[in-house]
Amino acid sequence: MSEPRWRAAHSSEAQEQSDVAIYARTSSRNQRFGYSLNEQVRVCIEHCEMLGWTVAFIYKDEAESGKDTDRPMFQKLLRAAKQRHFDVIMFWKLDRFSRSLMHAVQLETEVRTHGVGLYSVTEQIDTTSAAGRFNFRNIASAAEFERDMIQQRTQMGLRALALDHKWPNDQPPLGYAKRADGTLRLEKSEAELVREIFDLYLQERSMPAVAELLNGRETTTKAGNRWCARAVGDVLRNSIYIGEYEVGDIVETVPEYRIVDDDVFQRVTAVRHRFRREKEKRTSMPASRKERIVNEMLDTYDEYLQSYRC
Repeated sequence: MSEPRWRAAHSSEAQEQSDVAIYARTSSRNQRFGYSLNEQVRVCIEHCEMLGWTVAFIYKDEAESGKDTDRPMFQKLLRAAKQRHFDVIMFWKLDRFSRSLMHAVQLETEVRTHGVGLYSVTEQIDTTSAAGRFNFRNIASAAEFERDMIQQRTQMGLRALALDHKWPNDQPPLGYAKRADGTLRLEKSEAELVREIFDLYLQERSMPAVAELLNGRETTTKAGNRWCARAVGDVLRNSIYIGEYEVGDIVETVPEYRIVDDDVFQRVTAVRHRFRREKEKRTSMPASRKERIVNEMLDTYDEYLQSYRC
């Protein structure tokens, strides 16, 4: 198999022979001019003309997220790359191709095995040369390092909030309001509703039944929506109602956050898990019983064979 054309030295002859697939993407249908599909394609075509490369294909994904590769035209692009229908994938900017640089590195490695390189018009990304691939990996490494640092700072921030028992967002659970300093205080009417939900569940032993009762009373969730079994379950599972505050890796008991008693919470948990326990009982059959059942089945089968022979 001949060496991919773009791996040759960057002479004008090598550039003239390169076939290019242009990829453009927008994340919304009303993307601003300058980021539009047509504008991305236009800039790429102009760049190909400058380099002497031939535009062989144009792939456009409109209103598609770049967080993964589950995009219709992007998948077609990858399939065409595997079949070596072109030499270079060109895009206006790397985040049009992939939101994650680590993912972009994986994709670059994948398409390179098929003799296809990547080229960004606005960035120093050109994997059609050894120097370009080296630079691409340096950019990717720096970006991943920055992402890791952001995640670390975020975790540190969450931990600082948690140590002060502050709520990390603006949507506290049902039963609470968020103070100006970030801590929670009980919201009397909502706290009463939480207690009622626990009591109703112990009576009905059914989340859908509790949701139906709440909707019948025209009671809504904290977000103002109708109740459903899942919303009821979210309340019943939340250990903050017994004062267990958990954010990140911080788990502490905060007495002033308590709404229901431990006994009520444990009884509700036991009811919720009753089917799991019954299933465990069914699946944990004693060996003696298993042996007896098998022997009974064998005896029945022998009797059937004997009656059949008669």
